[in-house]
Amino acid sequence: MRLPLILISASAALALGACGHNTEQRAATGAVAGAVVGGPVGAAAGAAAGTVISKTVDN
Repeated sequence: MRLPLILISASAALALGACGHNTEQRAATGAVAGAVVGGPVGAAAGAAAGTVISKTVDN
């Protein structure tokens, strides 16, 4: 029952984690999106996703 929520949360965090112009903005956007969907765990996952995406895009 929680698996669909986790998948939706991860998808939202990854999609919104790419928004922004630098690492801090992308991490913050991912964290907010994750928090809305998955609470504190989603916020942590979103921030991590935003950071990883930022490092990948910047290279």
